[in-house]
Amino acid sequence: MTRRSSISAILLAVIVALLAVFVIGGGCAISGYNKVVGLREAVDGAWAQVENQLQRRFDLIPNVVETVKGYAAHESEIFKHVADARTQYFQAAQGGSRKEQVAAATGFERALSRLLVLQEKYPDLKAQQQFQALMVQLEGTENRIAVERKRYNDSVRSLNTYRRRFFGRIISGWAGIEGAEYFETPKEAQQAPQVDFTGGE
Repeated sequence: MTRRSSISAILLAVIVALLAVFVIGGGCAISGYNKVVGLREAVDGAWAQVENQLQRRFDLIPNVVETVKGYAAHESEIFKHVADARTQYFQAAQGGSRKEQVAAATGFERALSRLLVLQEKYPDLKAQQQFQALMVQLEGTENRIAVERKRYNDSVRSLNTYRRRFFGRIISGWAGIEGAEYFETPKEAQQAPQVDFTGGE
């Protein structure tokens, strides 16, 4: 009877231990799942803010182009590059992946940097009031894009770092959540939007 009691006690202890492992493991899995889903949502939310600012930029550009054309109509190749890059972004935004959208936005930044360089070649353009007003708006938009890009990249870093960890890799695979692409500025476009366009002084 004593032996039977001790076997029962051992079995009970094993069952309790297994239940504890199951409950703790399940709790960790649920917590990990919720975390990776939250990280993915943070990335998506940050990207939505980037898109808002990119849209604001794209809404300003036709006015900038028309103003510049008044002073530099013969720079048609640059205007074509800007128009093509803008079209490519909108096509990517409508049906492409985020990676394609980032690539298209980066391509647009290259074209935009070429357009903005023209204000140095045409002092009369630089001094024109409408152009100055547009440049102030564009500069503010570029600053907001830089802020939102940083927030987005920070969210991407958090998600990707979590996914590289052992437990995170298992949970994100189970949840079907993949890593995200960074949105980085092309080196040749990094300086152009920072130029002071508020006057010719």
